[in-house]
Formats: sequence, structure tokens, C-alpha cells
Amino acid sequence: MYLRQPMNIDEINKIKGLLSTSKNIVIVTHKNPDGDAVGSSLALYHYLNAYKHNVTVITPNDYPDFLKWIPGQETIIKFDNNAHIAKSKIEEADLIFTLDFNHFSRSGDMEKTLSVAEATFVMIDHHQQPDSYAKYMYSDTGMSSTCQMIYHFIEKLDDIEKITPKIATCIYVGMMTDTGSFRFRSTTSTTHRVVADLIDKGADNTSIHEKIYDTNTLSRIQLKGIALNNLKVLPEYNTAYITLSQKELDQSDFKKGDTEGFVNLGLSITGIKFALIFIENKGDEIIKISLRSKGDFSVNEFSRNHFEGGGHHNAAGGRSNLSLSDTVEKFISILPSYKNVLNQ
Repeated sequence: MYLRQPMNIDEINKIKGLLSTSKNIVIVTHKNPDGDAVGSSLALYHYLNAYKHNVTVITPNDYPDFLKWIPGQETIIKFDNNAHIAKSKIEEADLIFTLDFNHFSRSGDMEKTLSVAEATFVMIDHHQQPDSYAKYMYSDTGMSSTCQMIYHFIEKLDDIEKITPKIATCIYVGMMTDTGSFRFRSTTSTTHRVVADLIDKGADNTSIHEKIYDTNTLSRIQLKGIALNNLKVLPEYNTAYITLSQKELDQSDFKKGDTEGFVNLGLSITGIKFALIFIENKGDEIIKISLRSKGDFSVNEFSRNHFEGGGHHNAAGGRSNLSLSDTVEKFISILPSYKNVLNQ
């Protein structure tokens, strides 16, 4: 199994050489960007801007409102709304950084444009099983977040003193959100040392937490109530799951990001080892699936094997082209094969 591939000194020196003169640089991340995707992209954006590069951040589509205060987010180009401009930027790029994903298929409608781009690619990512499109790859599945990797990337370039309050804020956002406020197993002593330095460099941890987590609307709170009402527990498999139909989303005035963290409701139940949420998306004609686990049960492998997804050992995503009820039925039919491991 692929574990990690840190950049060596030779690669770092080559990247330093590439960055020593002004370049057209594009930074891209995955579809449906989260805090780590937006935070890492904007942190790198601010860092490269300090060296007078022509830098553009492009996301495949929009991101949740609770991220729309992060320094620099107003400069981001959304591919689905500005495809012509985005394609032009990618075609003109000398360097393309792909952050928080490791396969072009994760970039949604940007996949074809990226696959034919002639720029030099640099991948910075912490997900498993990376593809081989990048000339320079910084891939480490042991990292808490891509944002933490951006900190270490700047560190490898001997530029820690260049981390401004804006950069520190962007990095903190992704580290906080991708670690579940620093409670997931990927949070290490090094993670906390990085966080301490970010606070010293100007990241206001209290303010950031409030802007991310204390921005609930009444409709989101009501949607959480529906999710809790729909929660089902399968005690023989130490498993819990939630379903949300398109009708339920529409009735709750659903906005992107409103279901963030709902999958952890099931995982918070005593004895539960495996939790999922199935969300109907009739616009894309799919069921979006988020999977979480505790301990040794790999939701990355489960999702890759059964739901066209993947991610991390204890946190992954997937999808289904079946109906919501048929997807849940398929899921339940699979569980007996995992009964032993889920009951260890």
C-alpha cells in the first residue's frame, strides 16, 4: 500500500529554481471544496503573490458560505461559472499546483482541461493512492491536512518567516476543519506545534472557530433535526447511518455546506464504529455518501470497493447512481461481509 512520498532536497531545489523568476501559476483543488481545499489554495496564493508571481486560484464549483470570509477568497474563479476565463488561465500557466486531491477525476468538469494542460504540475495532497500526473509530488497520507502540508512546503523552501497573518489564518482553517477541531487520529504533536506557530504568526484561533462553526441558520438547525430523526442504528454491526432526501433538503432551504459534520452524529453514539450519511442530489442524479469510522476499520477501502470513492482510513466519500432507497438497501446487504471486523 502506498504510504508517503515526501519531497527530497533535489526536488525542493528544482521548485525553488522554478519559483525564482516570475511565472503564471494556477492553483486548483477538488470539486465541492471544503475548508482544507480553500484554505490550502489561498495560503499558497498569498505566499506566491509575495514573490510577484501571477497567481490564480480556480475551484471546480462554489463552496459553503461559512468559508467566504477567508482572506483572498473573493479572487477565486469558479470553473462552472467562468469556464472560459478558467480554461484560458490553465492554458497560459507555467505551473499548476493541484491541492487536496490526487486524481484529475476529483476536479469535476475541470478534468479534461487539466489532462491536456502543458504546464508543469506540482501535487500537494494527503489522500491515498495518488495518480502519477505531477512532475513534483508531495504526498503524505500521515498528514492531518493539506494545509499542514502547505506549512511544511513553505518550511522546506526555507521561508517560514514569510508566513503572514493572512497565510497563517488560511492554513489554520484547513487544519482545524480537516482534523475535526484537532480530535481526529491524524492530529499529532507536530500538528499542535504547527498550530502554535500559526497562532504566534497571527491566526486568531477563537475568531476562526466562531466564523466556521458558529454561523448556523435556523434552516440548518432544522435540517439537523431531520437528520437526527432519520438516523438509524444497526447494533449488530456497530453501525449508524442517516438519510436525507432531496425533498427534505428542499424543504429546509438547503445551501451548500449545510450538512457539514452531520455524519459524525452517528459516530458519536456509544459503541458505534462505522457511520454514514446518504444525501440525495437529483441535480447530479447521484446519492452522495460520507463515511466515517473509528479504529482499524478502513472506510477508504470500503468506499473504493463499493461506492466509487475513497479518501482516508477513517474518513472517506463515495457516490451511488441508484435511488436513495436502493443505495441504502445495497449498503445493508454488504454489511454482513464486514460483521467480524466491525465487532472486533
